[in-house]
Amino acid sequence: MSDKAEIKVNGSSYELPLVKGTEDELAIDISSLRAQSGVITIDTGFKNTGSTKSAITFLDGEKGILRYRGYPIEQLADQSTFIEVAYLLIYGSLPSASELSDFQQKITTHTLVHEDIKKLLDGFPSTAHPMGVLSSLVTSLTAFYPQSLDPNRPEEEVEMSIIRILAKMPTFAAWAFKNQMGHPVNYPDNSLDYCSNFLKMMFALPTEKFEADPVVTAALDKLLILHADHEQNCSASTVRIVGSSQASLYASISAGINALWGPLHGGANQAVIEMLENIRKDGGDTKKWMAKAKDKNDPFRLMGFGHRVYKNFDPRAKIIKKAADDVLEKLGVNDPVLDIAKGLEREALEDQYFVDRKLYPNVDFYSGIIYKALGIPPEMFTVMFALGRLPGWIAQWKEMSENKEPIGRPRQVYVGANSRDYVPVSKR
Repeated sequence: MSDKAEIKVNGSSYELPLVKGTEDELAIDISSLRAQSGVITIDTGFKNTGSTKSAITFLDGEKGILRYRGYPIEQLADQSTFIEVAYLLIYGSLPSASELSDFQQKITTHTLVHEDIKKLLDGFPSTAHPMGVLSSLVTSLTAFYPQSLDPNRPEEEVEMSIIRILAKMPTFAAWAFKNQMGHPVNYPDNSLDYCSNFLKMMFALPTEKFEADPVVTAALDKLLILHADHEQNCSASTVRIVGSSQASLYASISAGINALWGPLHGGANQAVIEMLENIRKDGGDTKKWMAKAKDKNDPFRLMGFGHRVYKNFDPRAKIIKKAADDVLEKLGVNDPVLDIAKGLEREALEDQYFVDRKLYPNVDFYSGIIYKALGIPPEMFTVMFALGRLPGWIAQWKEMSENKEPIGRPRQVYVGANSRDYVPVSKR
């Protein structure tokens, strides 16, 4: 096979190199196309454009494959922990026992935040969306650690920024929730593991003794692992392009949070619960709504089924379905909305229309069920997503920085007015 591609423009031919990935993915390197021909490419939404070479995550939507640093998501979710997966994504390899212990200890040491950050939190009304609060608190770290702004920051400072954001993100997320509820905040309990500590800060009263349910903790840990990275999606690409300007890790992560906030990216599991609530208010007839979903003339769309990337079963959904079943059984939650969810799941898995189109329940469907069962309000779902996605964002920013990638600067094809003379307002 040739290692070149040929493109013809206005009768002239130009050769461009082919790039092959380790999983045999092929790409045409168009970096020199404009210099050679004066022509650029258009790819609205960048759906067919590779913005970088990355060694972090491999995703094959056709085959339903997701791997972090080469390790199948199924093995990591079954045998690993979120903190171990975070280490793997950020540093490229699984940690030894001593490396993992040291990593956990460093994170535990930095869970507390500067007390002045509470003053910032107090400035938000309870109506503030938790994602806006979270983004703002993360950005504020640049003020408390101004050394992170130095584009020539030493490796030790980069390492400290990574540890700080991993340690403080659960505190910020829980405080955003407490702000929404109008409750006093909880401080971290460093005697607990990462997920148990987060659950305590979310749900316990400041003076209350708290014991996390191991079934709930295990389910949350799995959810965070499943969301930890997902290749060059909207928020990961945002983190990389903001970081390419030599912006700090904190500013780049804050930008990623804002990208995730959009309903087309991180809001899918919230949309699932809102859909289920609407079905409940309509009487709970799942067969009626399944029929609406199959009617091409009906605008209703069944949320949480199928995936724009996975053309087969979402591999993450297979894993989290079991966790969702375990949580519902353990908690014994009696909620008509969750009953509707299980009914929709059962019918979709048996309905030939959905089976033929491979419209299986995805990770957003099951994660929404779990969060609902835990008493987490829909506005917090995207915050939970951000907490899980944090290691992936860090890994993407770190890889971009270490590779010394150039500042992101897409081109455009101008379609506005041609040159025209200014007309004073008195003559218009």
